[in-house]
Amino acid sequence: MIGAETVRRFATQGYTVVGIDNDMRAYFFGQSASTRPMADQLMSELPDYIHHVQDIRDYEGLNRIFSEYGADIQAVVHTAAQPSHDWAAREPLTDFGVNATGTLNLLELTRLHAPEAVFILTSTNKVYGDLPNALPLVEQETRWEVSPEHPFAAEGINETMSIDQCKHSIFGASKVAADVLTQEYGRYFGMNTAVFRGGCLTGPGHAGAELHGFLAYLMQCAVAGAPYRIFGYKGKQVRDNIHASDLVACFQEVVAAPRSGEVYNIGGGRFSNCSLQEAVALCEAITGNTMRTEYVEDNRIGDHIWWISDTRKFQEHYPRWRQRYNIQAILTEIYEGARDTNRTGS
Repeated sequence: MIGAETVRRFATQGYTVVGIDNDMRAYFFGQSASTRPMADQLMSELPDYIHHVQDIRDYEGLNRIFSEYGADIQAVVHTAAQPSHDWAAREPLTDFGVNATGTLNLLELTRLHAPEAVFILTSTNKVYGDLPNALPLVEQETRWEVSPEHPFAAEGINETMSIDQCKHSIFGASKVAADVLTQEYGRYFGMNTAVFRGGCLTGPGHAGAELHGFLAYLMQCAVAGAPYRIFGYKGKQVRDNIHASDLVACFQEVVAAPRSGEVYNIGGGRFSNCSLQEAVALCEAITGNTMRTEYVEDNRIGDHIWWISDTRKFQEHYPRWRQRYNIQAILTEIYEGARDTNRTGS
């Protein structure tokens, strides 16, 4: 979904965009989460889009693609990942291969073929493990909040939070490796690298699944009348959500004015966040349907009780950037897409 939005944004600005994807998302989450329909749509819509069915764990296969374009490569936007805590525990070698080794392959090939190019990694707030759960939290009627005297209460969690001495999940650990590698290629080799530690990244093109993409999956359930399971924390866990378009606007700013080895917490921030309870209520209000929810007492391992990104560092570096989509606008767009899909059965 972020990849597709990136393709559209840069293709409309005159870039020739080369996509690399082997649809492992279908392997992770089933055919309903396949990226193949989106790839077909992009190839149909954009005449200058070139698509390669290629596994990022395959260094030699990637090398053939990088060799073709060489120093003409101006930017590499790396959005490929195995994105689920639960799935990573089932196949740790696959998870690490995709998230860590795949990232190393892309970094090294960028260094060898296009060292002046910008390299952007979509990392995750899960690199902080479950340390955010040690924050002083206050239970409110529909959500958890950070105690108002804490420095993170006003604007959210910034990049000073440690990534050490906490439980990450296997997924979180593989993303830490990718995250630190990207920073190091910037600092050690002097490359133009940027790491975006995202909260929930979403939008109408998101193929949500139960194990990943909670807003999109929640709205799918609301439209279809399907049951939705809430895992732990009384459904009061808080997430910030950023629309794909707002995130890709960040990428555009970095490509235009690159820096080296930077890390940014990125998400909806205080502008766009909700608890799970609040998201259910919004879905019901938007769809007019009463949701069928089931509460499961056990929370997911490594899950955050409260996460809101402090985006001020990025805004200081790139003051032209502004968010356009809040939670209401995001869910409304997702609803319109899910409703149309449900009607056509496609």
